[in-house]
Amino acid sequence: MALKIRLARGGAKKRPFYRIVVAEATSPRDGRFVERIGSYNPFLEHSNKDRILVDTERAKYWLSVGAQPTDRVVGFLANLGLVAKPERSVTPLKSTPKKKAQERIKSAESAAENAAQDRAKAAEAAAIAAAAPAPVVEEVVAVVEEVVAAPVAVAEEAPAEAVVEEVAAEETPA
Repeated sequence: MALKIRLARGGAKKRPFYRIVVAEATSPRDGRFVERIGSYNPFLEHSNKDRILVDTERAKYWLSVGAQPTDRVVGFLANLGLVAKPERSVTPLKSTPKKKAQERIKSAESAAENAAQDRAKAAEAAAIAAAAPAPVVEEVVAVVEEVVAAPVAVAEEAPAEAVVEEVAAEETPA
């Protein structure tokens, strides 16, 4: 007699309520069972203590006798610490991303990697500039000041009124 610890469905249409039962493996899902050891109400919140109710003593007994829990019931019992938590299976091949999606993922990873390398190079350049001797920095600052001051000097050489008078003289025929 092979025993299973499984869920037996109850409740109304689209409003399920499950009993956790010990039943023979050959009996129907909602049919004859040996013992009811708990209940599961999926409509209650996860934090609600009444969502999953299990008589732990009876569950331990039936496990010791050799009853095999179904996958869903193993999860419930594992949360109670009665059995070892099962490892999640690897994603099946059917649900893996297809060729173009994998290419997009690889291109996104490479772009992120290139951006990280660029940030590392910028950090190196900043570290080198910070470690450069002071005279070199002063020379660079002097050159930058000359470049910034040059356009201003050109504007000061030709006053705006003189330029306006020249343009007006060219436009009026004599």
